[in-house]
Amino acid sequence: MLHIALHFVVPAVIVLLFFRQNAKIAYLMMISTMAVDLDHIIATPIYDPNRCSIGFHPLHHAGMIALYAIMSVIPKTRLVGIGLVIHMMLDGLDCLT
Repeated sequence: MLHIALHFVVPAVIVLLFFRQNAKIAYLMMISTMAVDLDHIIATPIYDPNRCSIGFHPLHHAGMIALYAIMSVIPKTRLVGIGLVIHMMLDGLDCLT
């Protein structure tokens, strides 16, 4: 439950610190990146609390994470890229336990 909460709280903190002028749209864009978890649908089982998402699901692989990092520095895709990088970092925390 904490993991899911962090997917909402961390982007909010980033928005308040760096994107306050467009806070509402910035926050919505960042949390919309949770749609990246749709790749969990093709896994069996769909949810496994002991599984590390990074490297397992197609949108959670190193190549995609590199793309998300590149998106973070391009002005037109920056908010989505940052949201995706935050998402991957939070998912990566699950791999440490």
